[in-house]
Amino acid sequence: MKFLIWGAGGIGAYYGARLIRAGHEVVLVARGEHLQALQATGLNIDHEDFCFEEPICAVSWAELEQNYCAADFDAILLTIKANGTAALLQQAGSWLKAGNCPVISLQNGVDNEELLAGSLPARRVIGGLAVRIGGHVIAPGKIQARGPAQLIIGHWPQGATEPASPLELLGRTFNEAGIPTRVTTDIRYELWRKLLINNGVNPLSALTRLDTQTLTRHAEFGSIVYGLMQEAARAANAAGVSLGQADIDEMFELIRTFAAIKTSMLVDLEMGRPLELDAICGAVVERCRATGQDAPYTSLVLALLRQSINKQGDV
Repeated sequence: MKFLIWGAGGIGAYYGARLIRAGHEVVLVARGEHLQALQATGLNIDHEDFCFEEPICAVSWAELEQNYCAADFDAILLTIKANGTAALLQQAGSWLKAGNCPVISLQNGVDNEELLAGSLPARRVIGGLAVRIGGHVIAPGKIQARGPAQLIIGHWPQGATEPASPLELLGRTFNEAGIPTRVTTDIRYELWRKLLINNGVNPLSALTRLDTQTLTRHAEFGSIVYGLMQEAARAANAAGVSLGQADIDEMFELIRTFAAIKTSMLVDLEMGRPLELDAICGAVVERCRATGQDAPYTSLVLALLRQSINKQGDV
């Protein structure tokens, strides 16, 4: 199969390398020094179970637009930051609409699929999430990734799939490439479950500069992480997605026992990049307020991060 991966950061590059190693054709969209390194010396992946150091096909948006059309690909994976989805659709919406292949969002947050469905036929939009993976660009062209790097994918907003459907084919293809993948009939539920973790550790790690394991096992911070997860569950229920105590406990235990990693929000802060505040914390506060509920922990860390960024010029 031929894949386009839009966003060659830690997550996109890792999955791209897995697909390349399995014999698929992959084009990665990148920019800046990272793109220059990918084009000059190839991609280097450091993972505990998978090492990759090979030439790849990496292009800029301008090169993609000039040399490819969306119809050239069997699937398009979006692995850019959630705060870039609207800008991508504004820039490349017409280009994407000219194709017919599935567009899979593997991004943080719960709003990307809805944005995509507002610009593309709903049948082309597949929601997805990467779980139990930590991946970052540690130098131009070099990726460090950790964890089993699982995927969950499903039709947006929900729905069963036929055995011979493109979604089932993608699931089999990813699994055969060493990417453990599960196809779900309710992707909204899965996206909100992941937001429990993202809201629980991402903003607090950016405030404290602590990794996920230190946060969740800390006497005081651990209880705040749990409270942030409870507020995300409250927001999910306000959005019509039923999450209960069992979901909160399961996600808290998952991140508490996972390898100690820097969250994507902490890495973005250290690198001077915009944070996914609206996609994560903002989604929780907005849904809670819309139904007259409070999200005090999330509101506080969101306000503190915004003040820190504005005052110190961290980003």
